[in-house]
This record gives sequence, structure tokens and C-alpha cells, in this order.
Amino acid sequence: MKLHALLAAFMLPVACMFLFTGALYTWGVKGSYDIKYHPIQLDRPIQPNLEELVVLAQSELQKLAIATPSGDAKIKTAGNHFTLEWTGSKKDIALDPTDNPLIARLTVKHTNWYRNLVQLHKAKGGILFKIYAAGFAIALALLLISGFIMAWQTPKLQRLTLVTSLLGIGSFITVVLLS
Repeated sequence: MKLHALLAAFMLPVACMFLFTGALYTWGVKGSYDIKYHPIQLDRPIQPNLEELVVLAQSELQKLAIATPSGDAKIKTAGNHFTLEWTGSKKDIALDPTDNPLIARLTVKHTNWYRNLVQLHKAKGGILFKIYAAGFAIALALLLISGFIMAWQTPKLQRLTLVTSLLGIGSFITVVLLS
């Protein structure tokens, strides 16, 4: 019980972050960005080549003294248009061609404090937070399993534990099927 309580106390801050950001995200509360646009003069038009666009974006970010995002870069396409999207916990960037083939647009979106937490929740952080979040998931599983075992081993709580578990399973299945 002592280990259960200490693990719960240690993981409470990250649990609250995941609980609040997840619940509010469900209702459309996602946080905001401070957005800045930067034109890029080109020698030749950009093409939808991930490696080349990442190099160009890194070069421009370095000129602006802005660190690269912590997440992964990818190319998104819609019809004939393409965009390099590179997301992270503290910033997102987009690199787009413009109507002028020799000018591209770099969009840098710095997160506010709450959007930063949402981005971490969405696995947009660096490797350290991803390891921390995986540790939290393991700790949460251990807390739930050990809590169930402790309740099941208490004779006065055995029937209540069984009924509550069955209600939980039934509620989960019902909500999933109705959603």
C-alpha cells in the first residue's frame, strides 16, 4: 500500500496534465500560438522533397536564431499544393511555396504555455518526455492493477469491486458502441 501511495503521489502532476489537457481537448480547448511569417528568397522553386525542405527550413530557422521543433517533419499534400509541416511541443513550423515560385513562406508558430502541454499530450515533445510519458503509462497501469488487487483481497470490498468492475466494463462498451 505504501508503494502504491508513493507512486500515485509521484505521478500525480503528469496525471493531472494528461487529464486536464485530454478533457479540455475533447471540448475543443487546444491553446493558442504566436504566429510569425517569414518570406524566403529562393534560387529555384521548392519541390515536395522532405530532405531538401528540412534542410531549407533548418537553414532559415538558424538564420532567425530559432531552434528546430522537437517532433518529426512530414510533407502534407492537398491537390497540387504541398507543405512541409514540422511540429513540436514549443513550436510548429510550416514551409510553403507561394504564388511566386522564387519565394517560399516559413510560418513559425510558438505555443503558449497551455498549447505546449497539449502538444506534449499529443506526443510532440522530445525523447525525454516520451520516455517520461511511457513511464507514466506503466505506473498508471501498475496503480490500477495494484488498486484492484488490494480491493479484491479485502473481503468487505470483494463484491463491490466485482460489481464496480463489471459496471465499468459495461459502461466502456456502451459508450464506445454509441459514439
